[in-house]
Amino acid sequence: MGFTPHIVLLLYLGMLLSFGIIGYLKSKVSEEDYYLAGRGQGVLVTALTIMATFFSSSALLGVPGLVYKDGVGFLFFVLNLPLSGAAIYLLGSRIWRIGRARGYVTPADLITDYYGGSSLLRGLVAFVGFLYVIPYIVMQIKAGGYLAQRMFPDAENLSFFGMEYGIFDVGAIALSILTMLYVLIGGMRSVAWTDVVQGILLLSGMIVAGLATVMAMGGPSSFFIQLSELPPAALSVPGPSGAWSPWKLMTICMFTSLATMIQPGQWMRYYAAKSVDTLKKSALIFAVGLPCCFLFGVMLVGLGARALYPPSTVSGNLLPHPKIGTSGGEFDQVVVAMIQEHVPLLIGGGLGAIVVSLILVAVMAASMSTADSNLHALSAVLTRDVYDRFIRPKASEGERAWFGRGVIIVATLLALWLVSVGDRNPDFQTLSLIAQLMFVAMAFSCQLLPLAIDALFVRRGTQAGAISGITSGILVVFLFTPFANIFLTGGLENSLKELTSTLGKLFDTGFCGAFVNTTVFIVVSKFTKRPTKEHRNTFARDTEGVP
Repeated sequence: MGFTPHIVLLLYLGMLLSFGIIGYLKSKVSEEDYYLAGRGQGVLVTALTIMATFFSSSALLGVPGLVYKDGVGFLFFVLNLPLSGAAIYLLGSRIWRIGRARGYVTPADLITDYYGGSSLLRGLVAFVGFLYVIPYIVMQIKAGGYLAQRMFPDAENLSFFGMEYGIFDVGAIALSILTMLYVLIGGMRSVAWTDVVQGILLLSGMIVAGLATVMAMGGPSSFFIQLSELPPAALSVPGPSGAWSPWKLMTICMFTSLATMIQPGQWMRYYAAKSVDTLKKSALIFAVGLPCCFLFGVMLVGLGARALYPPSTVSGNLLPHPKIGTSGGEFDQVVVAMIQEHVPLLIGGGLGAIVVSLILVAVMAASMSTADSNLHALSAVLTRDVYDRFIRPKASEGERAWFGRGVIIVATLLALWLVSVGDRNPDFQTLSLIAQLMFVAMAFSCQLLPLAIDALFVRRGTQAGAISGITSGILVVFLFTPFANIFLTGGLENSLKELTSTLGKLFDTGFCGAFVNTTVFIVVSKFTKRPTKEHRNTFARDTEGVP
């Protein structure tokens, strides 16, 4: 491919930085402008920024890797997309109405306002945002490293201050720094504008990747014939790895879709839309367009790779084909490998190298569009819900803006450090795959669901119930992560591993946490005092837009 990837990548990165500068020049010195772009985003920007935030490296790398690994069974995961569109329509419109009426910026603004302004509850909601954002940023950074390995396989190690950096490290660091820079400079405007370009790139890239895969297998008829010849385990649930029982697939589809749509980055996009009509049109575009692209450009690529380059079992471990990767942690690279192998054959010549480079940039765009949104959201959450409330309540707009920018820098460095630890520490290898990080992040985000539904629709919960429920949900999800092994030892650790392993095979982790969360929330609310009737009625009017 020569220097084509270098040229395409430099042009793309230059464009992103220019968006950051333009966003800065158009911005105003206010918290609302930096975090919500003045609450004036139209249909095109809203739809594409929601899709780009949703479509992260987990969608273009992690999910195809799971399809390649486990076959047709994981196709049911696509059902979460129409549900996500419905969540934008139903939840997003109510969040927009009350956000506009009361000047909310973060999820905690809405939730704590309804439940009486509890500082503890605000801190817990902010903590959930942190627990969602950090794993998501980590997986985007890992994707940057994988892409650098694929785009520049012959690159030599770099020495800097006596330390050696491989191409994976260089790619991860470069993606982190660039994303951090344009978020720091331009705020929500630059994030949204870059998301528009990145959304167009990744949707186009998916379509080309799917087309190249089908043509590489001799056309549609031959493609489906070869799929029908896959091993029986790859054509049914729970799949070759035995990980995807029907109940687990169902709970994943339901709870990942809802968790993704109420995470801080998406929640703030509802506030930023121009109107309810904007959100409803965006929901329709999302629910119709994204499943088509996802099925054609992600699922078909993973299944085609399964037929062309079947994985093998070595010493009881499932490993990818050498064309895809060399270890169990490299199933994530299936889309990139298929693009590099078959797109040039489909198009040919110098144009093929350019298209491959553009698609690889599209995969990078998927990572950056989610990383920027989450960095930006985390900055808002920690500035408004922690610094402004607990540390410096009388801080000026300028001081809060600089603190928010500091959060972006620290969060980026923390995520880079976690990527480094994950590569070296065996305790974290269970989260080595991008898709596994996605499920952990969404399991934490899912703990906002009972409180959001109650505040927006039901309004029967109490402040004590909300605090008890979200705390118990966070603890349950925590027990499913490798971090629990650091704090628990002996017989308790073994019993816990057995319990979480059994439940993890049956249900989604987010569902387990949300089930306990909801149960505790309902029970505690039954015996504690609800907000006043007048408060509930006023909240309902603002939420439903009734005069």
